[in-house]
Amino acid sequence: MIFTETPLSGAFVIEIEKHMDERGFFARTFCSLEFENHGLDPHFVQCNISYNKQKGTLRGMHYQEELRAEAKLVRCTKGAIYDVIIDLRRDSPTYCQWLSTELKSDANRMLFVPKGFAHGFQTLEPDTEVFYQMTEFCHPECARGIRWNDLSFSIIWPISDRIISRQDQSYPDFKGSS
Repeated sequence: MIFTETPLSGAFVIEIEKHMDERGFFARTFCSLEFENHGLDPHFVQCNISYNKQKGTLRGMHYQEELRAEAKLVRCTKGAIYDVIIDLRRDSPTYCQWLSTELKSDANRMLFVPKGFAHGFQTLEPDTEVFYQMTEFCHPECARGIRWNDLSFSIIWPISDRIISRQDQSYPDFKGSS
């Protein structure tokens, strides 16, 4: 695996190294030792799948409050997404900055999202599936979000014809309190 730190402190794009032969390829998508060597939490306790029927589906911006903050390893296993993270860690040099990256099922890239970040994505193709590994269990009472189009961040989303849940539309603007 090739770990590339992004401009947002602690967030990494991880590329899968394929070992090819006449049968196809073999690749590791996770190794706790390599994660530890890069200072990343390798203790995943839950895996989730998000299936998205339509192109333009937007999910986000989600996080769990500090008591139950979670790191995520995000991979697109079918289709393609425009993945977005926002650093909400008050003591971070990249506080309130956001970053986007495209994840495609055939590109063999993942995104490590540290604790204290909001996360969301928009599908770029129909029938897109996203696989998450999480370092914390889901605690609905700790689930939080900020509005996907909050002017505090001015995230540029690629598709203007969006499908967004009522819950995601109802999140408040960011007020600097996470």
